[in-house]
Amino acid sequence: MTLHLHDTLARKKRPFEPRDPNRVTLYVCGPTVYDFAHIGNARPPVVFDVLFRLLRRAYGDGAVIYARNVTDVDDKINAKATKEGTPIGEVTARYEAAYLEDMAALNVLAPTMAPHVTAHMDAIIAQIGAIMDKGCAYAAEGHVLFDVSAYENYGRLSGRDLDEMVAGARVEVAPYKRNPHDFVLWKPSKEGEPSWESPWGAGRPGWHIECSAMIEANLGLPIDIHGGGIDLVFPHHENEIAQGVCAHGHAHGPDAHEEYARYWMHNGFLTVDAEKMSKSVGNVLLLHDLVQHVPGEVVRWALLSAHYRQPLDWNQALLDQSRKNLDRLYQALRRASAIPAADDEPSEDFLTAIEDDLNTPGAAAALFALSSEIERAMTAGDEGAVAAAKGRLLAGGALLGVLQADPDAWFEGGADDALKAEVEALLEQRLQARTEKNWPEADRIRDRLTELKVVVMDGPTGATWRLKD
Repeated sequence: MTLHLHDTLARKKRPFEPRDPNRVTLYVCGPTVYDFAHIGNARPPVVFDVLFRLLRRAYGDGAVIYARNVTDVDDKINAKATKEGTPIGEVTARYEAAYLEDMAALNVLAPTMAPHVTAHMDAIIAQIGAIMDKGCAYAAEGHVLFDVSAYENYGRLSGRDLDEMVAGARVEVAPYKRNPHDFVLWKPSKEGEPSWESPWGAGRPGWHIECSAMIEANLGLPIDIHGGGIDLVFPHHENEIAQGVCAHGHAHGPDAHEEYARYWMHNGFLTVDAEKMSKSVGNVLLLHDLVQHVPGEVVRWALLSAHYRQPLDWNQALLDQSRKNLDRLYQALRRASAIPAADDEPSEDFLTAIEDDLNTPGAAAALFALSSEIERAMTAGDEGAVAAAKGRLLAGGALLGVLQADPDAWFEGGADDALKAEVEALLEQRLQARTEKNWPEADRIRDRLTELKVVVMDGPTGATWRLKD
């Protein structure tokens, strides 16, 4: 089977062919570390973590170089530090640590590298100088700006026409700009803000040049895959391409963009209860809070429940269904816990789905089919079939980054031995009361289990339980 990926620039699915199968490169725009990540911020790292796992399976762990950057220079970081009266480095370190903790809770693998903007200032300044040398940027009043008219393919990624963008511009244009859509590569720092010396004066970089410089410094050009949220297509990724290719004199020609990234991938928007997240609406859900009371795998499953390019609406029903889906898979593994897994490869159906542009809903359906196979084989006493289906289920789960917990621990959560013993005793009493049709006693037991925050799941082989989230 061949991995196919939807390329935003080509506007179609294409077979994935790395430039060098021994060094497959992936770059994804990472966090700006000034606050806790919200649930929308979690979709890209989870989506591209699945891709990272899939690429490593295909080409080998050591052959895939995945960079996810950290933006630690930004207006919002400066504002947070000023508001708290805290050093900027303390702010960025705190929220980067929280981000990594949250990613670990979602079973997101650490990327191969996490380049920081502050550690790449020399590379940034050098790339700006190269762009200026090629005649694609100009200095004005302490700023360096990219001249979008110098790059003839500007707007190709987003499908926007430059003339229409200029004609429709409604933003206040700085007097030193040659045209409204020229964007900042370097700007003066205000008093108290981080500042670096450069040929154009002390200052700091614009947002877009940071990724271009870090990609070239760490991965080399062109990279195989560039990923991020759909909100980054314009202007961030459009500007990245322009900078990256113009720095090397590729401003002209229909295929100039290929000198930067071979494939562009973007995940869809996430809404909350059918509304866009915003502080004014009050519906911003912080991931750091969510994973305190919802298992990380449930959050991860929910984020993968829709195809990555489609919009995803976040709501309680989605979380509840995600928990039920994982319970079903873990229940099959729990029932087969005494039988060792025989296979370490996913099923053909799973691979067909996941290699078709990361079709995670299709891959999930293949996992459900395997859990049903396990249940049928357990009932039939066919241990060989159980072992094979269990192995394929675990292998597919590993590629999705789920089913990483012990099944008993998944259901019992943080229950101590005393609680486990009481629940098991209550379930035996419940079975006896229901057999004798002693409904008052069954109701009493139900109420006690509710007090203990226990969810009972009745199945063909009897009742199992788990603690409520």
